Amino acid sequence: MATINSREDQDGVTIGWQAIVRKKGYPSQSKTFRTKRDAEAWARLTESAMERGLWQNQSDADSTTLADALDRYGREVSSLKKSGKIELYRIGNLKTDKIAKLHLSRIRGADLAEYRDRRLKAGLSDSSVRLELAIISNLYTVAMKEWRMEGLRNPVLSVRKPSPGKARDRRLSPIEEKKLLGECTPSLKAIILFALETGMRRGEIQKLLWKDVDFTKCTAQLLDTKNGEDRLIPLSSRAIAVLKKLPRNINGKVFPGTDISHSFAAACKRVEIKDLRFHDLRHEATSRFFEKGLNPVQVAAITGHKTLQMLKRYTHLRAEDLAKLLE
Repeated sequence: MATINSREDQDGVTIGWQAIVRKKGYPSQSKTFRTKRDAEAWARLTESAMERGLWQNQSDADSTTLADALDRYGREVSSLKKSGKIELYRIGNLKTDKIAKLHLSRIRGADLAEYRDRRLKAGLSDSSVRLELAIISNLYTVAMKEWRMEGLRNPVLSVRKPSPGKARDRRLSPIEEKKLLGECTPSLKAIILFALETGMRRGEIQKLLWKDVDFTKCTAQLLDTKNGEDRLIPLSSRAIAVLKKLPRNINGKVFPGTDISHSFAAACKRVEIKDLRFHDLRHEATSRFFEKGLNPVQVAAITGHKTLQMLKRYTHLRAEDLAKLLE
């Protein structure tokens, strides 16, 4: 049976209406509305859902703010990811926005659209805003499945996302490669050459241990990679030659104590190479694998891309190389 009570201020003026639904076998439910009509409509819907066995408890979602949910999501989900530090940083940014004060059950698509526009206006890139919206979306999914908030709806699904933008396609030209290698310290030169031969990520190069390199089989074992799987990669004769010139500590790292990103950026600046990041060497290496005639399955085995679809952006081959294949 539903009860509708008026809510009054200290002067006796009605400022809202509270609906209370009590039904045997269910916890008491209450909610306050601006109009009596809205309170009555909510009470009817709640009673009907209970009678049909479709009612789902919304009390947790009604009392949990997005900020509180983000804290829990950070502890239970983000902290367990390999990219957890980056995601926790984004969560910190999310919590500074006024949308974080809203309760999960009250956030609508319009609220997220306004949030999206605020973030873009503040200067965030389209991809950064997309990633923040993805965190909120996954938070709702987790809340519905694991936090007893089954009655929630994911408002992110009704919001237009910023364009993902064109995938980065920065290639290293032969002239740039020659200039860069001529300017590098011996240790950085070895890292660059090794990256171009293997397509390994910066983190994978930094973590590579001598004990995981097999000179007899010409392979390197990469453990606990970004996608969560170990990977055995082949080493070209040039990659082997790079390794053989390095000092060796059997239990140590192959490339110890090098701030790769900083050193690489500084070297590029000295030879006036613009808009080149260390990660572009992975793209360059992957493109060269295709130019050598390797097929997508073979390339994926080397680079660790989980799906062949992910390799489509790495097949921007130089026109002159494609022309040679057509002869």
